[in-house]
Amino acid sequence: MGKTLIIAEKPSVATDISKVLGKFKKEKEYFESDEYVISSAVGHLVEIKAPESAEPKRGKWKIENLPVIPDHFDLLPISRTEARLKVLKKLLKRKDVDDVINACDAGREGELIFRYIMEWAKVKKPIKRLWLQSMTPQSIRAGFTDLRTDESLQPLSDAAHARSEADWLIGINGTRALTSFNSQGGGFRKTTVGRVQTPTLSILVDREEEIGRHVPVSYWEVFGTFGVAAGEYEGRWMNEEFKKPSEAPENLKLNDLKAERLWNQEQADAIVAACEGKQGTVEQTSKPSKQASPLLYDLTSLQREANSRFGFPARMTLNVAQALYEKHKALTYPRTDSRYLPDDYIETVKETLTNLKSTSLGSHADYILSNNRVTPSKRIFNQAKVSDHFAIIPTGVIPKNLKEEEEKLYQMVSQRFLAIFFPEAVYEITTRITRVEEHAFKTEGKVLKEAGWLAVYGKKPGQAGGEDELVTVSADEKAKVVDVRAEGSETRPPARYSEATLLSAMEGAGKFVEDEELRQAMSEKGLGTPATRAQIIENLIREQYLQRDGRELKPMPKAFNLLETIEVMKIPALASPETTGGWEYKLKQVEQGELSQGAFLKEIESLTSDIVESVRGFKPESVEVYETDLIDPLKGGRLIATLQDYRSSDGALVIPKAIAGRVLAMEEIRELLAEKKVGPLDGFMSRRGFPFSAILKFNEKYEVELDWGQNDEDAGAPPDFSDQEPLAMHPSGFPIYETPNAYVSEKMKDDGKLPVWRLSRNMLSQTIEKEQVIKLLQDGKTDVMNGFVSKKTKRPFKAHLILKNDGGVGFEFPPRAPKKKATKK
Repeated sequence: MGKTLIIAEKPSVATDISKVLGKFKKEKEYFESDEYVISSAVGHLVEIKAPESAEPKRGKWKIENLPVIPDHFDLLPISRTEARLKVLKKLLKRKDVDDVINACDAGREGELIFRYIMEWAKVKKPIKRLWLQSMTPQSIRAGFTDLRTDESLQPLSDAAHARSEADWLIGINGTRALTSFNSQGGGFRKTTVGRVQTPTLSILVDREEEIGRHVPVSYWEVFGTFGVAAGEYEGRWMNEEFKKPSEAPENLKLNDLKAERLWNQEQADAIVAACEGKQGTVEQTSKPSKQASPLLYDLTSLQREANSRFGFPARMTLNVAQALYEKHKALTYPRTDSRYLPDDYIETVKETLTNLKSTSLGSHADYILSNNRVTPSKRIFNQAKVSDHFAIIPTGVIPKNLKEEEEKLYQMVSQRFLAIFFPEAVYEITTRITRVEEHAFKTEGKVLKEAGWLAVYGKKPGQAGGEDELVTVSADEKAKVVDVRAEGSETRPPARYSEATLLSAMEGAGKFVEDEELRQAMSEKGLGTPATRAQIIENLIREQYLQRDGRELKPMPKAFNLLETIEVMKIPALASPETTGGWEYKLKQVEQGELSQGAFLKEIESLTSDIVESVRGFKPESVEVYETDLIDPLKGGRLIATLQDYRSSDGALVIPKAIAGRVLAMEEIRELLAEKKVGPLDGFMSRRGFPFSAILKFNEKYEVELDWGQNDEDAGAPPDFSDQEPLAMHPSGFPIYETPNAYVSEKMKDDGKLPVWRLSRNMLSQTIEKEQVIKLLQDGKTDVMNGFVSKKTKRPFKAHLILKNDGGVGFEFPPRAPKKKATKK
């Protein structure tokens, strides 16, 4: 009888499975027993290959080659993991391997990783699916006794393929079309778009524009300090007849209108004058208020709270939760969108609570078990609200030697898990109205009477909640006005998104949708999935559409430019949460077998063609111009904005919005107008895709030009090195000179704007000394330099710089030192 090959998603999972099944011999890249062979991927090993017609040289993406809509999608090994792919192919081709078990992560992406491996290897052997909700030995054994059939997972496979191919079609075609358009004015201006990332960016840009439009409006509130026998208390004036109107006045929003606010100071001062030195009567009501514990965590709610409490980026929370699931076996599968447990999970929960009795939260677990609090409840156990995975809870395995961030996250999940089995918390809410003349002042107090689930978080009865506990007032006692004052303030703009609030917006993207039916559909699925939202945010930051500013996410100039371009090109679907949320909903239908993969992709293909045709047929001169607050330094008057530049009404002054692939910030343009120069600025990109830095200056004709760092009077003109000896000769025969910012050729390109050859003094945080430049030009390679820092991973690395065949500069990485063999004792 032949053997079964088990393919896990990561090596650590393969190791765990081998330990549970037992009796394995460890080979270099796999485990083997009499019955099984176990190996693993290392995440994605295969990706969709772009056809040759869509692979022009770097910086030469042409719209003439678009759209790319292949009849079938060829697959290409990912170069950095190709060796692992070859190992799996060899194992799959073994004659003694009769069938295969897919043990990749239980979800859409895990399914795709496995299916792409099988398709690339061109192996057709019987398949079964291991579906794990947690990585404990008990769960692994249970998974092997209940292997799923390949047929039952086919709809999930279809949805995985549909998602991958849709993202490829939109990403490849949209990115290349817009990059081609934006690179027409010089440089290589990469403009990435995506099925989910661009609508997400739209949400952030809309909020930022709302902040920019905000006009502060002054308002006043009146506060009183009142004295009674037991002490003093504060109250705030309120209009008892206030009713929120259906529409807000100009420059105000409905949320700005509150019973406590007065919109002119005279009214506030009149109330102060009427109440000073007076006495008031007191009315008071108290009533209990019950508060249930929050639901269990899904991934999005876990990421939100970890960001709010600890400042964890969403990606970090996912990675920590994945480590607690995979490495420590302490949490269930984290990439879930459910906040409920299966109906048959009651006994498992009791076992988990029994194990938690040995931890610092043990007294709470003991209370739950002793009082028989684990009972059927649709708020906790609800099979109808469990899709592929259930809520994130502890497994009962007590982890040891956790890192600080792992300990924080594990504690969060454990407390939430325990809290949901506790009774409601009970507050007593007291509302006190102090009347002085005809004016009412409101005071509220909130006191915890029964801790309930809040006991898990250390709360005790008697503690004040919200405002402080109120001093008592006797029956019929008068309250003396000790102090009364008017305080002025201004309405505030909406807050920028943090990762926590952006994750909520992505999850609840239906609120941005006008269509009622689609909004209802999107209440179940928003933008992206819990597993992908964190990566979307990281991608937007990496592509310089966003930057982190403390805990805030701030759109950069490139983001505004992209959304403006999409708007004027009339491609709303590319940035619409409504469209993308609808696709996510349809992917779920594919996953459930209610919609075919082909029908979904037909819609995506049609949209892809529309996007390319909108870019191809776009005429910049057709865009309506608008006036800005920028002042023309030549003739006065305001500059007008077009899609691509800011210019004077007569066209004598033109400032491009983007130069050499870099979108200019408004602050930089203001400085350029005021000082006639700005910089040096980083982030410019040559046509061959190489980054450089430079100063922007006006020349004598008030044309904007790049200054390479030579003499100020020569800014924007070809460099003058007549009084300077060249460092060395380029192999092509022209001299290379030194400037403050770079090493450049005197020879300029045909347009006279950029030198034929240029190497920045600083590359990826590494200073390039002139001795190394000489070595590069003479020998074709520098010494190994240790100070480079990757833009993508932020990790340091060492490399040679090499002179490539086309005259450009690239990296060559030194060979890794061989691993030391363990010495036998």
